[in-house]
Amino acid sequence: MAGEIDELTLARARRGDAVALSALVRHYQRPVYALVGRLMLGRAAGARDDVAQESFIRVCRGIARFDPAGQARLSTWILTVTTRTCLNALRDGRRAEALRPDPGPAVAPDDPERSAAERQLRLRVEAAMAGLPEEMRAVLVLRAYHDFDYDEIAAAVGVELGTVKSRLARARAALRDVLTEENSLERA
Repeated sequence: MAGEIDELTLARARRGDAVALSALVRHYQRPVYALVGRLMLGRAAGARDDVAQESFIRVCRGIARFDPAGQARLSTWILTVTTRTCLNALRDGRRAEALRPDPGPAVAPDDPERSAAERQLRLRVEAAMAGLPEEMRAVLVLRAYHDFDYDEIAAAVGVELGTVKSRLARARAALRDVLTEENSLERA
């Protein structure tokens, strides 16, 4: 992402200007969809799109309450809204149309063997992450993929700092255990 949206566009969006809100959505679209995709592993693409759109609806409705002089960056606030929307959707089961994970975009491989190994590893990591409880997956995704610091993660998921640290440690250990166990089984 190319940094935060400019102050003038943010001010106009906070006043409800449709053009500014559209610019805000376009600017933050990629990180929101990336976060939704990582938190909603194993869900149908349509369900992920619904959650991303619901997140942006909540952002647009709540942008007037965002304080640009506050502690959180706009991107952090938007990804916090998105995280909570994802966790609510997962808990509620409204969008629990569990289908096979998307294989990802098809690319013409330069080295077919390497591409196959990378795809297999990516699918193994996705499957291992899908097996994590939502609360553990959320802290791991926010830290590893969106570079949230521990305080930002705590605010995003609504838990204490110590809880974030323990969930993150348990999530990393669980992923390591699953991937190590799979490697051991492959060698046997």
